[in-house]
Amino acid sequence: MAVATLICGVAVIGETATALYFYEVGCTHCARVGSLLSELEAAYPGLSVERHDIHTVGGRLLLSQLLSAYGASIGPVPMVFVGDVAVVGSTFYGLEEAPVELSGVAEEWTLRGAIEAALAAEAPSPRDRLPATATELVLFVEEGDPEGADLELWAIQLLDRHPLLSLRRMSLQDAENQRLLSGLLRLFNARGDPPAFFVGDLAMAGGRLYAQRAAVRPFDDSPETTAYVDERVSRAVDAAASSPIERFRVRERVTLWAVIGAAALDSVNPCDFAVLVLLLGTLLVIGRRGKVIWAGLAFSAGIFLSYYLLGFLVYSVLGITVGTRGFREPFIYAVSALAILVGLWEMKDLLWYGKWFSIEVPDRWKPRLKAATASVLTIPGAFLIGVLDSLFLAPCTSGPYLAILSLLSQTTERLHGALLLFLYNLIFILPMIAITLMVHFGLTTTARAERWRQAKLTKLHFVTGVVMVGLGVGMILGVRLGFL
Repeated sequence: MAVATLICGVAVIGETATALYFYEVGCTHCARVGSLLSELEAAYPGLSVERHDIHTVGGRLLLSQLLSAYGASIGPVPMVFVGDVAVVGSTFYGLEEAPVELSGVAEEWTLRGAIEAALAAEAPSPRDRLPATATELVLFVEEGDPEGADLELWAIQLLDRHPLLSLRRMSLQDAENQRLLSGLLRLFNARGDPPAFFVGDLAMAGGRLYAQRAAVRPFDDSPETTAYVDERVSRAVDAAASSPIERFRVRERVTLWAVIGAAALDSVNPCDFAVLVLLLGTLLVIGRRGKVIWAGLAFSAGIFLSYYLLGFLVYSVLGITVGTRGFREPFIYAVSALAILVGLWEMKDLLWYGKWFSIEVPDRWKPRLKAATASVLTIPGAFLIGVLDSLFLAPCTSGPYLAILSLLSQTTERLHGALLLFLYNLIFILPMIAITLMVHFGLTTTARAERWRQAKLTKLHFVTGVVMVGLGVGMILGVRLGFL
């Protein structure tokens, strides 16, 4: 037997297999099997052993699923699952048609042979035998919290009633999991302290249940609550609902790209370009070319600071006032409808520019704006003009920005939202910085830049309109699909 094992061991060098080992602290039989598995791990680099304490909720849940998948009965520890073989105590399943009871040296060598056979065959992980699940319940618990432990037991009972539901346990000792919990609470429009769970369109936090387009109700042990949760879970399983974590990740990616895309297209703004070109042209006319680059950068910085602070203020107010469940969806629908209407009105300028009215600086403001800009001869003055012009130019530039602020107020926490607003406004001023550098280094002239602006004016309005319509439609779809 030893020679055969040695030959088999040579054959399996470099092959891979996974063994799942379940133990109990203080069990002497477990200690012997654990020592054997450690020895085999050292001998065969391709062997991976997953160790699970049966007294943890996750361990008990996984063990229950594996016993069912292998057709084995519950028994004493240790338990090992590898390849086609399951070992429960001293009983081997998968060696023959009927379970085989072994002990002593025979048990050790048979387990060793089963592991080496799995390595030689590159057997899939025992986890691959588990039935596919349709969706998952994400559970957040504080370690050592009795209420969290009770909720874990409740979740296991829920899984017994819904075999196609899986459980993902998230410990709040991890800072990333804390951020994820905060994001999911915002996604589900829920409030409350952990423990908490999320599945389908249902969330529980602070002892209350939150569901999409449904009244908040208490989470308790009553038959009515159990029936309500089961109905919501069954609906999620039947629809193969996306994992709450995946929905949150998708929303984060969509929000980021919405900010980048809207800022990039909004930055090609004819109103800002007109004021900047007038400012730079004035400095060139009076022979102060050396101040062009600093004046242009100061002007851009003034717009950046003013827009950022104003945007953060609006973002904070919206985050507070629109956070209630009854007002949130109507507000998003209202902003989305407004964005679509404004976008369509912007798009009409491609064919009928100047008819009716255009979404840009009102004509009665333009003389004052030009006079103020033309009088600037200093760098602090250019910064101040940037601040003031950002207020004058609000009708021309605020459409995409307002839509993005509404989106961020419903999808981000304060720090995350502040960073995305910083990114938006940085992208927004990049073309102004580019024009400043091009004029300073003689790559273009203010007259040529103004002619380009006039020639592209209607197309720029059209592109802004397309962005607005896209944002409006995207926000409506986000609400309907549960991402906002």
